[in-house]
Amino acid sequence: MFSFTLMLVVFILGYTAIALEHPLKIDKAASALMLGVVIWGVYMLDVTNILSLGFSDAWEHFSHSCLMTDYVKIHPEATLFEKMKYFVVDNQIVEHLGDISEILFFLLGAMTIVETVDQHQGFKLITDKITTTSKVKLLWIISILTFFMSAVLDNLTTTIVIVTLLNKLVDDKKTRWFFASMVVIAANAGGAFSPIGDVTTIMLWIGGQVTAANIIAMVFVPSVFNMLFPLAIVSLYMKGTVERPKIDASETAAFTTPFERKLLLFMGIGALVFVPVIKTLTHLPPYMGMLFGLSVIWITTELIHKGKNSEDRRKLSVVGVLKKVDIPTIFFFLGILSAVAALESAGHLALASHWLDTNVHNIYGINAAIGLLSSVVDNVPLTAGAMGMYPIVTHTMAAASADPTFMHHFLQDGAFWELLAYAAGTGGSILIIGSAAGVAAMALEKIDFIWYMKKISWLALIGYFGGILIYWLQDLVLFHM
Repeated sequence: MFSFTLMLVVFILGYTAIALEHPLKIDKAASALMLGVVIWGVYMLDVTNILSLGFSDAWEHFSHSCLMTDYVKIHPEATLFEKMKYFVVDNQIVEHLGDISEILFFLLGAMTIVETVDQHQGFKLITDKITTTSKVKLLWIISILTFFMSAVLDNLTTTIVIVTLLNKLVDDKKTRWFFASMVVIAANAGGAFSPIGDVTTIMLWIGGQVTAANIIAMVFVPSVFNMLFPLAIVSLYMKGTVERPKIDASETAAFTTPFERKLLLFMGIGALVFVPVIKTLTHLPPYMGMLFGLSVIWITTELIHKGKNSEDRRKLSVVGVLKKVDIPTIFFFLGILSAVAALESAGHLALASHWLDTNVHNIYGINAAIGLLSSVVDNVPLTAGAMGMYPIVTHTMAAASADPTFMHHFLQDGAFWELLAYAAGTGGSILIIGSAAGVAAMALEKIDFIWYMKKISWLALIGYFGGILIYWLQDLVLFHM
């Protein structure tokens, strides 16, 4: 039990180091990588005792699987520790690394596409259309644009695109931090109601817990208010105008033409929009579609710039752009997701899920808690835990249960699943490291964790609980009146 608890202590200490990045003057990527390795190390050093606690049933299932049978045939003298080590190293870590790699390659592909479009001044076509300098008006324009883009693309890709745009619209660093943070709230809100807007909704959609039309119909209004409540509050006290950064057009205008800017903008947007299309048509994971889009853009830029001088061709090629991509962001994701995966593997998240089920036993309370947890822990394992804890029930199963009213919420398109999509999707906005969108914005703009807590977290909390209230009122009006 000591090592099981120690894993949690290490996780808290690692998160603290990430939060105190600026005072400690240690890059958060370094702290995240250290956290990811140390927490798995603690797990492995006492794996026998940790798995014997039984908080995660993964070992029990695996020990009776054909993989373990084959391992025992090859290693008949293997001890219990050796079997558990094989389970963790060759199965749990490999499985988690596969899931994490999908996110990392998706992120790397998206960042490269966006950076390529930006290098060609493609986003100038959009920023030139946004002429207002009023902080309030600009904030509303950016937030609404983010909200709907997130539903079509996804919250991570949208955040990367919009934060890149903000660099062309807002010069002051702290003002840009504020705008980028509000983009995180809007992106997570927009992704929560769309079946392809967030990993959570994708999981629930593919798993059959929700249907596409229903999740849009039932979660759209709460998601809108999740964004509107913080926006309305900010509009009451935000004053002044923004100053646009001074851009030396000669840096890129000399070697890009209007045709090339338009071509790369449309190709970039097309590549991002095409990701869910490829996923739907081929059932391949999203990162495959992202890499396909990147390959098309890569080949296109090689062809259209082949006649230019070597210096211009180098600046505009994807090879040159890759040197500008923020690799520490990739390492940060790797470390933080690895740490969360260790907690999931050891059973910490399953223990939290069962505690909620036993002590709360109310869909609003359970989902509200899951959303708050998702501000600290990745929402993917939390959602997976909830999906495993509550299977999809039929009307017959619900009627035959000891608590038919409660179990009715777990039908396909039931209230529990709808609220789970909302809570797990938007709860991550409460802390900047609580969502992929937040981590991307933090990395791109170097946003300080403590600053976000002081300036944004309370707004995100109001939007989060405000959306839950709106869902409750919506449910009351539609089904109980």
